[in-house]
Amino acid sequence: MKKIIGVIPARYASTRFPGKPLAMIKGKSMIQRVYENVKEVEELADVYVATDDMRIYDAVTAFGGKCIMTSDCNCGTERVWLAAQGIDCDIVINIQGDEPLLGAAMIRDLLTAFEDETVEMATLKKPINAEQELGDPNAVKVVTDENDDAIYFSRHCIPYNRNKIPDVTWYKHIGLYGYKKEFLQLFTTWPVGFLESCESLEQLRVLEHGHKIRVVKTIYDSVGVDIPEHIHIIERALEEKEKKDE
Repeated sequence: MKKIIGVIPARYASTRFPGKPLAMIKGKSMIQRVYENVKEVEELADVYVATDDMRIYDAVTAFGGKCIMTSDCNCGTERVWLAAQGIDCDIVINIQGDEPLLGAAMIRDLLTAFEDETVEMATLKKPINAEQELGDPNAVKVVTDENDDAIYFSRHCIPYNRNKIPDVTWYKHIGLYGYKKEFLQLFTTWPVGFLESCESLEQLRVLEHGHKIRVVKTIYDSVGVDIPEHIHIIERALEEKEKKDE
């Protein structure tokens, strides 16, 4: 049986929202909410936060979580590798630390990709239902081939429906990733490529180097926190969820 771990990269220094992982959301820090959501996934052998800041380390250990200190990193994927390299595991799940609504069901959807032994890396997509997301560069789009492998990711609306074909379904990329451990190590050895530089999307590095990313369709969505004002959106969503669960 494959041993799977989850790693949540978290950094304190954010240009638009310094200290974001420690922002309070209805009585709990954001990093605690993400950690507790991930811990619900029984398929994961363990969950770790990876950080280079003692404030985050202290906060995670205070609520009983496991945290690994890393050096300064160029990207979240590199931080995930630095944390995972010394852990005995087969598959590493990279969980965004600023998505407190990300649920266990999404991670389980992602794990289905690794039932195919040829898959080195996997991520998620969901149909876009809100028209404003099509033109939103913060909502990354993805197109896939007949094998559900990614052809391209873009902040632009792809495919462009030039011929006005009816009933086109566009897909939003959900930034949850899984890697075979040896592939994660390989990823971190590659330099940033042209496409990644253009779009500022590090998953394009994989495509530029001729590897595949399996993309699993999910019905679930996740909302990232980029600025302090987004905290209110998350709190409202949690309140609505609590009402449904009553």
